[in-house]
Amino acid sequence: MRVTAVTVAVFLFFIVLIAVYVFTTGEIYSLFWTVPAAAMLLLIPMALNYMSQKQYASLVPMYEAEAKNVRIREINLNKLGEPIRIKGVVERVYFQFLNRPQYLVADRTGEISVKMFTSPAEDVQNGDVVEVLGTVVKRYIMTGEAVVNCVSIRKIKNDQ
Repeated sequence: MRVTAVTVAVFLFFIVLIAVYVFTTGEIYSLFWTVPAAAMLLLIPMALNYMSQKQYASLVPMYEAEAKNVRIREINLNKLGEPIRIKGVVERVYFQFLNRPQYLVADRTGEISVKMFTSPAEDVQNGDVVEVLGTVVKRYIMTGEAVVNCVSIRKIKNDQ
């Protein structure tokens, strides 16, 4: 389980706000409800992240069995909903601080956006050689180019 920087910042903001309130008013009885409420600002995102990671992990065996190896240039809207496996190099990482990372993964045939809706099991950074298991989806609900909705992204060695 990972706690994002945004979650920690919100938690700390409210802790400071609570401390200022208690010091200015002297009302310590408010701590009986403010401290547990502030703790929930950490516990709820952690619990949601844990449940999301557990759900994704349960899907990995099915994707490993059904996913077809494809090159990035072969991925298009005709493959919508198909489980795929791609291998490539991570060129960019976006939104990792929100536990909803997006990766720009490239192989020798092209590059594609890989979106994950939970934090991955491994810390994946620029330059890592990875294997991605996921499903082809449209970038936006009704329109857009093909992207990969990632179920699993893991580092692999360069010689594979």
